[in-house]
Order: sequence, then C-alpha cells, then structure tokens
Amino acid sequence: MSAPTDRANSGTGVHSPTRARISARTLRNDRWWLPPLLTTLGLATFVIYAGVRSYVRAAYWVEDYHYLTPFYSPCVSASCVPGSSHFGVWFGHLPVIIPLGFLVLPFLLGFRLTCYYYRKAYYRSVWFSPPACAVAEPHAKYTGETRLPLIIQNAHRYFFYFAVIVSLINTYDAIMAFHGKGGGFGFGLGNVILLVNVILLWAYTLSCHSCRHITGGRLKHFSAHPVRYWIWTQVSKLNTRHMALAWTTLATLAITDFYVMLVASGTLSDLRFVN
Repeated sequence: MSAPTDRANSGTGVHSPTRARISARTLRNDRWWLPPLLTTLGLATFVIYAGVRSYVRAAYWVEDYHYLTPFYSPCVSASCVPGSSHFGVWFGHLPVIIPLGFLVLPFLLGFRLTCYYYRKAYYRSVWFSPPACAVAEPHAKYTGETRLPLIIQNAHRYFFYFAVIVSLINTYDAIMAFHGKGGGFGFGLGNVILLVNVILLWAYTLSCHSCRHITGGRLKHFSAHPVRYWIWTQVSKLNTRHMALAWTTLATLAITDFYVMLVASGTLSDLRFVN
C-alpha cells in the first residue's frame, strides 16, 4: 500500500481521500488498452481524411451525372464549381480557410461529438475518463458534464434537429444524382453508393437517443398514444444498433467521397446501368 500523496488528498474522483489508495493504475492483466487504441486510430483516420478532403476544393462534383460528395453539400457559395449548387448561391467567394461545406459541417461535427455512443468512445480513448473498466482515470478531479468543455454535450438534442435537416439535404442530392450524361434519367454505380450512404445516415440519425426520447419520452401511458408508441418501438430497435451505425456511416461517408473524387478527377469511369 503506497503512502498518501497530495494528489490523493486533494482529488475528487478516483483520487479522493475516501477511495482506496492503490498505487497500480489497474490490476487487470488483459489488453484493456487495445479497444481505446483502435477507437483512437479509427476516429483519427476519419478526421484526417475528412479534414483534408473538406479543404482541397477539387474533385467533389461530377457534372455528367450530378454526383456531389456529402463533404461539400450544400455548396452555396460562388466558389463552388458550376452546377454543384443545388440550392443556389447564397454567398460570394470564400477564402481558402473556409471549407465549401461550412454551412453544415459545424452542426454535423457537433452532432457526432455529442452522440451518446461517441461520448463513450472518445471519453475512453481520448479523454481517458476512464480509459477502461477498473482502470483509474488520470484526472485529479471529476466534474462530469457540468463544466466546459464537456457541458457542451447537453446540446445534443439541438444538434439532432440540424442532423435531420442535413439528412434531407443529402437525400435531395442523391435524388438529383439520377442524371444521365447529356440529360435525362441515368443510373450508375455512383447512385448505388450515394443511396446506400444516405439510407445509413438516416438510420444513424433516427437511431439517436434524442430521437427515441422525442418520439416516446414523457408519455405516462403508451396505450393512450398508439402511434407514438409504435414509432418509439421502431426507433428503439434502431437504437440497439446505434454503435454499429456510428462506425458504418463514417465508412460510407469516406467511401462515397472517395468514389466521387475518383470519378470527378477522371481516375475512374462510373459503371453505368442506364444512360
């Protein structure tokens, strides 16, 4: 048993004077550090890729088939290439430090960062609060989500509404992409990728804990609200897959953007089924 330290006497978390004073960080002998490490690598890979792609301003729009990468949607400034502004031009030319998808990127980032699953993921892998079960966190004090920066997590329900709007925008983009070379209806591999991406994005958005509360929260008697109860049960089924959808949509977003980039740059020809 180690001697008491100033940190142990002054802490309010696991280092509180009322907690057992164990010098070892953990008594676990398994590879408890592996899941947090893989989570960090996975999230970092997506953040780096998405960050780079959001700023390059190249190969994000395929004129022939109206493919628009979700990282640049909606593109509503004069800096956007002709044809990519599905909702018109609202702003003039933007400086290079502002991504063309700036209108929704902060809200999407806020929605992901405050998501209940991602909280668990990066609390353990980045914030180390705690890094794993039965592993002491390195913080001397614990304030939960009552102070900055973690108090921002309480805004998750508001970010959810913006996420619904963004999903509607992505759905519109996917519909607009049924465009053939030279005009008219067209259908290709890019359409399949865009559709799969938007369907999974809807599944991830609607499986959100906030959506579950909106549909069935504060109901004292489900029998008196059969429609809301049915919706709540469907959202609850999706909610059990929220973690899988969180990771899957990161992958589909990157795949969709990468495919559009390859076609837009001429590296790859879109496989066409119709026109």
